[in-house]
Amino acid sequence: MMKEGGPAAAIWSRAYPLLTVTALFWAGNSIVGRAARDLVPPAALSFWRWTFALALLLPLAWPHLRRDWPVLRAHWRIVALLGALAIGSFNILLYTGLQSTTALNSMLIQSAQPALILIGGALVMGDGTSLRQVVGVLISLVGVLAIIGRGDPAILWGMQLNIGDAIIGCAVLLWALYSVLLRRRPAVHPLSFLAASMVVGIGVIIPFYAHELWSGRLIVPATGSALAIAYVSIFPSFLAYLFFNRGVELIGSAATGQYMNVMPLMGAGLAMLFLGERLHLFHIAGLALIVIGIMVAGRPEPAAQA
Repeated sequence: MMKEGGPAAAIWSRAYPLLTVTALFWAGNSIVGRAARDLVPPAALSFWRWTFALALLLPLAWPHLRRDWPVLRAHWRIVALLGALAIGSFNILLYTGLQSTTALNSMLIQSAQPALILIGGALVMGDGTSLRQVVGVLISLVGVLAIIGRGDPAILWGMQLNIGDAIIGCAVLLWALYSVLLRRRPAVHPLSFLAASMVVGIGVIIPFYAHELWSGRLIVPATGSALAIAYVSIFPSFLAYLFFNRGVELIGSAATGQYMNVMPLMGAGLAMLFLGERLHLFHIAGLALIVIGIMVAGRPEPAAQA
């Protein structure tokens, strides 16, 4: 896909520039999803996002799909699972949650992903964990609970949660599982894998979109609707997923998840800048705990003494 030795090839071989752009695009996804909540219903936004993204991708991916089809077919179970998690389920849950919570809350809850990826790696892939990592994860999760509970323990104790926060929490769990299982993806071209994942994801979304249409929830015909769909189709879909998968390929799921903590920070700034959302003390406290937890969990273990 990349010309050997050219600038594009040099960037394609560097994980962190790719992941920085990915974080910016995904931060913008939550901003747009929140801003367009009254214009484009959640399932509609998900369906058209991935339908247009697939249309953009197919001309590039088709030669690789034809070559990789036997491998994809042989590994159809993991391809279907990854597509259902990342393309189908995560997006509908995210956009649904943004109907009733702020983009700022969404971004900060998503900052728990590195801790959840660490847990998923231990539970699903059998990755070794230390006491320090466990403590770091617990600190991060306390920070998430502080944000979801808006700094009031009574809200958590009485389970009077904002439904949007809870839905986005479920979406983040599914994304962490996807990040861990991505290590089991078949050894095919990135464009082949992304196209196959999109097809699966659209299949997951279709029943929800059909129900949305049946219930009378339609896209508002407006310039804002078209711009929202265009943004989410190109930047956080076609480009960002390709870059994220490449990042995992280059540095692994744990390091990728750790670095992606820049996304909530970018998103929080964008939410305050473009949506006028306010930063409260519980946001600061929760984010501080999340960052401390990630730093504790991510510290290398001291070398064993001889």
